Amino acid sequence: MLRLAAQTLRHRTGGFLATFVALAAGVAVLMTCALLVESGWRHQGDPHRYGAAVAVVADRDLTVDGPTVLGETERTTVLLPERGSVPGKVAGELADVPGVDRAVGDRRLVVTTTAAPGLPTTGHGWSSTALAPYRLVSGRPPRSGGEIAVDARLAGPTRLGPGATTEVVTGGVSRTYEVSGVVGTDGTASGRAALFFTDAHAAALDPHPGRYDAVGVLTAPDADRDAVLAEVRRIADAAGATAYTGDDRGIAAEPESVAARSLALGAGAAFAGYAAAVVGFAVAGTVGLSVRHRRRDLALLRAVAATPGQVRSMLLAEVGLLGLLAGAVGVPAGLLATRQVRDALVSRGFLPDDFTVRGGVLAAAAVVVTVAVVALLSAWIAALRVTRIRPTEALGEAAVEPATGGRARLICGLACVAGAFSLTVLTGATDGQTALGAAMGMLYLFVLGVALLAPWINQGAARLLGPVLRTVWGDSGYLAAANLRANARGTVAVLTALVLSVGLGGTVWFLQDNLERQTVAQSREGVLAQYALTSGGGLPASAAAEARRVPGVAAATGVRRTSVVVPDRLEPQTVPAQGIDPLGADRTLDLRVRSGSLDALREGTVAVSTARADAAGWRLGDKARLWLGDGTPVTLRVVALYERGWGFGDVTLHRRTLDGHTVTGLDDRVLIRTAPDFGAEGALAELARRYPGGQVTDTARLTGELAEDVAVSGWLNKMLVTVLVGYAVLAAANTLVMAALARTRELSLLRLVGVTRGQAKRMVHAEQAGLLGVALLIGVAIAAVTLTTIVRAVTGATVPHVPATGWTALLGGTTALALLATVVPVTHILRTAPVEGMGVRE
Repeated sequence: MLRLAAQTLRHRTGGFLATFVALAAGVAVLMTCALLVESGWRHQGDPHRYGAAVAVVADRDLTVDGPTVLGETERTTVLLPERGSVPGKVAGELADVPGVDRAVGDRRLVVTTTAAPGLPTTGHGWSSTALAPYRLVSGRPPRSGGEIAVDARLAGPTRLGPGATTEVVTGGVSRTYEVSGVVGTDGTASGRAALFFTDAHAAALDPHPGRYDAVGVLTAPDADRDAVLAEVRRIADAAGATAYTGDDRGIAAEPESVAARSLALGAGAAFAGYAAAVVGFAVAGTVGLSVRHRRRDLALLRAVAATPGQVRSMLLAEVGLLGLLAGAVGVPAGLLATRQVRDALVSRGFLPDDFTVRGGVLAAAAVVVTVAVVALLSAWIAALRVTRIRPTEALGEAAVEPATGGRARLICGLACVAGAFSLTVLTGATDGQTALGAAMGMLYLFVLGVALLAPWINQGAARLLGPVLRTVWGDSGYLAAANLRANARGTVAVLTALVLSVGLGGTVWFLQDNLERQTVAQSREGVLAQYALTSGGGLPASAAAEARRVPGVAAATGVRRTSVVVPDRLEPQTVPAQGIDPLGADRTLDLRVRSGSLDALREGTVAVSTARADAAGWRLGDKARLWLGDGTPVTLRVVALYERGWGFGDVTLHRRTLDGHTVTGLDDRVLIRTAPDFGAEGALAELARRYPGGQVTDTARLTGELAEDVAVSGWLNKMLVTVLVGYAVLAAANTLVMAALARTRELSLLRLVGVTRGQAKRMVHAEQAGLLGVALLIGVAIAAVTLTTIVRAVTGATVPHVPATGWTALLGGTTALALLATVVPVTHILRTAPVEGMGVRE
């Protein structure tokens, strides 16, 4: 059978081309997602910063106990949005471990140098140079608070050397330092550049007094490494931290690598699931349609004594060979596409520069096997009907195919539609990621239900559209309606592909538009201040108080952006939050408070968005337990519930609650409202000059910058959605071309019995208009139900925003491609002489 399958592929290249395209494109799409996951799984950051340490104790994630199911407590680990720290006493405990030579506490300060403002740089205490290890290239270590040492990456482009001076901004203050020395390492380090203060000065600048960012462990030469690591892990566990060893030290050195790893794993896995569903629909439809179009050949094989098992084996061998060829093309294409995606993610700041595309063997094997299994299963199912009947009946069955499916298909289709409608209730009762997941499940259940019920849908639509088609196209319309009724089962793949492309594109793409629009609108409407004081290095807490003293300023509110971890029904969620100085906040911010008041915001209290409160089960006056960005657990009393969570974050805290729990300890901006008809611009500009890089901007511009940030954040989703919708549209065009080319004998026979070329073309146009109209109607209905449900659950908006240009592009593009995929092959067929067309193989 394998030899026969190879000969069939060689002599029926055109017939198998569409199947090959669907398989190869599916492999490429899934390969991109899988390789992104594998690269994220392998990404560990650069451990060079702690290259001399056998272990690094740090706090980079949070493990939260979830619900107990069957006696087992489910635990979820989330990345800390703000770098966690470890108590200073941990360094002393680690130093006392037998076999440990030194335990060095490392402070990581956010700094910017005026000599190289565009070069990412961190500040450390001098003692941490032993962890790399760094060595002096020139000069000496810093000995006073006014001296620093710089590494070669910072000294090279700026020509900073011993005796030179430079401005360093940290903690919102610019100070002048003299360079005492230049340090380097034996290896090649990546990531951020480093500069070193004295240990005492670094401790004074650290916004986390009494704590270290990490503690590196150096062992004696004769130490028992295993025993040391066991004790280090015990001490780390007791402190609520983690002991990182080997390549994992890169996670402790560069928490950005953890975020990059999480992004790659999360985005790749999430879209791999969506892509697998889309590819599954497309491949199953294409392979099934290909086998169905060959039913006459398969029936003839049965009539000349081929057994059912031999026919099925031949079909499986054909699809298996096509799968191998598709893998040979799709895997390299996926590798190339992944590198392009990686470059785009790096250029937009989603991933660090050192993130590399790694692996590929595991991803390729998993993807090829997955696509092959779907294709083989589809071929097996499609061949069952032809191979189950008796040989003498095979040709008759091939000539007239049943118009609809069996009872099992009908029941399964109705169950899928019922399940999709039931998920609308779940989507409306949840929010956030839970609502998104339920909505996507609802979308695919709708599409699967349409695929199963397609024969009945097509037949019913043909009866309803019959009078319309006859009125518009006359006799050609009558033939088109008859063909749609008779071939209701044969157009299942076409209907499914078109519905999937419209439903998926109309839901996911416009969902992102709604989220972006809601965020920007809430921010624009909720900011009452006219001006915003900002600084590239952040603003100290005193900036808001100084702004209030400026003549003409009616109110000033410092805003500190962060993220917190909150409980949810299924698992904890990391949500955006803000810390504010509530003094006069009612005149600079309008969060649209629905109950309670921001005037009651104090340390130990919290204001929460209504959506987040519903998700967590919090009510006004309740004690809300959550975790700050650095993992510190807090229990706060809910004093206000507000609606504008998309524009300002789901959680609003008193700024003092965040002191010592953010990386910089600084405000991001100060919102300023001036008295009417009072010119305070000059005084505010003078205030801005007191802070490094300070400037006063109009809040309308601030909202414009927010819109740009939100658009950049949504770019990833839209890019991946474009790939999926593009593949769905390709699959639709693929099936349309296959369906058109399979009608050569039919159209030739019609022309032999007197139908003119124009009548045949009008008949095809009428069929296409009817099929396309039904597909677009169902796709739009599915998208409307799904989009409305999830937008209402996530944003609270009753009617989703749908740009006219977006719908025009989606529907117009799908229609144009569908018509092109039918008109071109049919025109080619009609150019063939009818007598020759009757002799063409199916």
